[in-house]
Amino acid sequence: MNQSDLYVIIALLPLAACMLVFQVNPYHALVIRGILGAVAALVYAVLGAADVALTEALVGTMLAITLYAVAVRSSLTLRLGVLEESGAKAPTTNDESHHFGELMDDLRTVFSKHYMRVEVVPYTDQQALQRALMEKEIHATCTRSHLSELEPQDPTAPESETPFYHTETRVQRLYDIIRTELSSPATHLTYINTPDSGEGH
Repeated sequence: MNQSDLYVIIALLPLAACMLVFQVNPYHALVIRGILGAVAALVYAVLGAADVALTEALVGTMLAITLYAVAVRSSLTLRLGVLEESGAKAPTTNDESHHFGELMDDLRTVFSKHYMRVEVVPYTDQQALQRALMEKEIHATCTRSHLSELEPQDPTAPESETPFYHTETRVQRLYDIIRTELSSPATHLTYINTPDSGEGH
């Protein structure tokens, strides 16, 4: 390999690194991280450091990407606790099921813009649901609501504007996303302040 080709390969390292730093989509960032590791391994091999190239390929590329993929997959998931169909406040009619399905679709649409997925986790009763939220097993809850259970609202508001569901979250970032981006009036949103909310989850 001539010297000019070596310069081109080496120049790919800072280029790939800059692309990785400024990449918004975490899944695209994983691919670019793999490219960066492969280029680094190639540079080491060309310069005669075969052992370092092998280490970079196995540890710096394959193992690192695997660990990053697991971390991205788990951290970009909204675990939403709901009551099972047998629960007292679960949707019991086709109309309620339709509204609940629409709300879930709206939530998935909103969080897909942030490269997140919504995982629905069912619980048997309200106590178990609240305990899971406070113990940080889930990030938010969504339950059937009644107007009397919510914060005071405008008594002159028409019945059609009454929320069908009550959503609680312990993560400030999730609260901000839902509050600003969810256009559906079918849920009333509440932020629950728990110790170390949103830290490391």
